[in-house]
Amino acid sequence: MSDVGEVTYGPVRKRALWFVSALGAAGAGLAAVRVAYGSGVLDVGVFIGLAAAVAGLVCLYSVTARVRADAYGLHTRTLLRGRSVPWGDVADLQVYLQYGRHGQVYRRVTVLLNDGRGRRLPPPYSTSPKDRAEFDARLGALRALHRRFGTPASDHVPVVSYRSAGHSALLPLVMCALLLAGAGLAAWFVPAAEAEQREWRAAVSCTARTPAAERAECLTTREAVIARTDAQSGKKQSWVYFADARPQERIGVSEEAARNFEAGDEVELTVWRHRVTVITGDHYVWREHFTSGGEVAVAAAVCVLGAGYAGALLLMHRRGRRLPADEILPSPLPFAGALAGTALWLLPLCYLHPTTLFASAATVTWAALGALASLALFAAAWRATRVRTPDDTAAAEEDREPVDGEVFVPARFLDATEYNPNLFGTHIVLGGEGPAVTPHHGPGRFAAKRIPVERLTVGDVRRVRGSDGDTVPRSWHVAELDDAGTPVRLAAAPADLTRVLRELGTARPLANSGTGEQ
Repeated sequence: MSDVGEVTYGPVRKRALWFVSALGAAGAGLAAVRVAYGSGVLDVGVFIGLAAAVAGLVCLYSVTARVRADAYGLHTRTLLRGRSVPWGDVADLQVYLQYGRHGQVYRRVTVLLNDGRGRRLPPPYSTSPKDRAEFDARLGALRALHRRFGTPASDHVPVVSYRSAGHSALLPLVMCALLLAGAGLAAWFVPAAEAEQREWRAAVSCTARTPAAERAECLTTREAVIARTDAQSGKKQSWVYFADARPQERIGVSEEAARNFEAGDEVELTVWRHRVTVITGDHYVWREHFTSGGEVAVAAAVCVLGAGYAGALLLMHRRGRRLPADEILPSPLPFAGALAGTALWLLPLCYLHPTTLFASAATVTWAALGALASLALFAAAWRATRVRTPDDTAAAEEDREPVDGEVFVPARFLDATEYNPNLFGTHIVLGGEGPAVTPHHGPGRFAAKRIPVERLTVGDVRRVRGSDGDTVPRSWHVAELDDAGTPVRLAAAPADLTRVLRELGTARPLANSGTGEQ
């Protein structure tokens, strides 16, 4: 079909999709019948029918999706609408990686428009390694039509993942806003929690002279008999049940309390503000836990720290705004380390002084010294996450002395060759008998395979892209080599890559078009 300048793609597994769609229609009919004949909305059959209807609707949407590409552009058709985009409005065709559970990777095609917006095509898509070859072939046909009738922005297939500069920053933005809102709400409850705990500790037993209107603020006692207990492990709530539901049917307690109380035990209940706060038995006493202001303040601080990490993701996305969409951003882990260091002084301060942070010189000094330490940590994180270009690394390594003796450098050839069969190499040994690929970090050249230096020439050195795979660290660089006409990629840390290229005897790395520090 590509010979006539037109391709058409539909969904795979059509029979399964049509079958589930039919089951969905039957489920919708079942739900309608159950509701019409008075079974009630809460009937189990209604829920089963509605679940089947939703699944059927999703499958019906998938089975009716079509994508057609011709000389005039891309045409998509779904259950709800159709849309056409001329090739002149298409800037590039990208692969979007979406990660599922158990390491599953879904591949979709994203159409990047000239105005910066992106649209994902319904088909083609890949959900497993089995259909990867078919997905690549379909994507290749679409890119061939784009090169023929349009102007692609890149000469390679951009692969965008959650690590790439072109990934959407919407999720970190939403998480940051939600966590900040949660921190504000928790901080608003700090004074109330602190006041309640203080009042509970100051409460005394009621007397005969205590007015009835004020008896809720003092402690009263009642006798009760335990009917049975229900101890639940983990996060489930344990219960203590009272005989004749007096003074109430049951009270939620800890697992330990439910195991120590037994049926028939006569206990004394302490009531404060119309709720049981203490259960006193012959062998065990249970007390209700009152959340302190410090605990609420710590929860607020944890939300702020979580929002700080989401903000770090936004910052990394902002710093990489001028990078190509498929280039991998530096890791935000240095900012996570700075936030962890901040937590070491902030959380104890919030717990011990939730409402008196600035009430004494000691707490002010504590906060000031901690803030200075955090500022230093964040400055180091900012420096560690700056975008380094191959030009910067090459200039810094020009005066390094050559390798003396054998040195094992972490480096990987990303393509299978006779000297890197099945991608077995994890290191390159330099010096001695010459460069070789090894599956270990030494010492010794066991299982090493010699690199044919005489066949290699360097074409470009660039930062890591999404198409290089998730196993390549974010901070590494990739050299694009030519092995007697076969393209080969070599990945290593920037300084190590410069050293390896020098030892391989290739030409000095060419400057790439990536931007420097943002």
